[in-house]
Amino acid sequence: MPKPRRKAAFANSLLASLPSSDAALVGEACEPTELIFGSNLYTPGDRIQHVYFPTNSYISLITPAGASESLEVGLVGSEGMFGVTVLLDVKTSPVLGLIQGAGPALQMRASRFTEVANESAPFRKILNRYLYILTAQIAQTAACSRFHSLDARLARWLLMTHDRAFSDTFRLTHEFLAYMLGVRRAGITEAAGRLQAKGVIRYGHGVLTVLDRKGLETASCPCYDALNATYAKLLKKRPNGNASRTTHRMSG
Repeated sequence: MPKPRRKAAFANSLLASLPSSDAALVGEACEPTELIFGSNLYTPGDRIQHVYFPTNSYISLITPAGASESLEVGLVGSEGMFGVTVLLDVKTSPVLGLIQGAGPALQMRASRFTEVANESAPFRKILNRYLYILTAQIAQTAACSRFHSLDARLARWLLMTHDRAFSDTFRLTHEFLAYMLGVRRAGITEAAGRLQAKGVIRYGHGVLTVLDRKGLETASCPCYDALNATYAKLLKKRPNGNASRTTHRMSG
């Protein structure tokens, strides 16, 4: 008689929400990997060989080469996964997957991912919901880029990164921010300077520290709350998996 599968303990929210037997099935199909800061998982048009479930890392989804301007349209951390379009039998990446936050993740062969999704109804249900959430995130980001001020967009982006970094401090450069938000470096310098003058962030030498989380939320456009509400409605928690997270103002 086969032994019952033991429930796997996951740091990825999608996988952690699965019932015991389904979590074990998924866990057996995954293997740990380390995501390296600044490297590309895939470029647009690449065949997806593996899908990724970040545990303490995060990935920027960037518009494909050939667009008039490159722009980050999504961000994936421990609340989600990269490569979910394989679920639709689309095995090429539509975006550049740039590792923005280094750290551990789980990877699964794309072919096995399809098999497991077909074997586990709860897994497929969660993936379908996450696919909707990711689509909503991309649409909301597009509208945000068109209608909201750079300061508010920067605050939103920093909040999303803060949620996924699990740290008040993370690596960041003006050039990278300009690339993510589709603006000139000078614009980022001015917007970051205004947030720093308000005391909500400290920024220098390629490192940003969130000093006042509540102040950053106040500076953000409504898109941040809208994205969190969509996630919470469908998956019962916020993207960072901790609705009560707070950041204390730091001295210095």
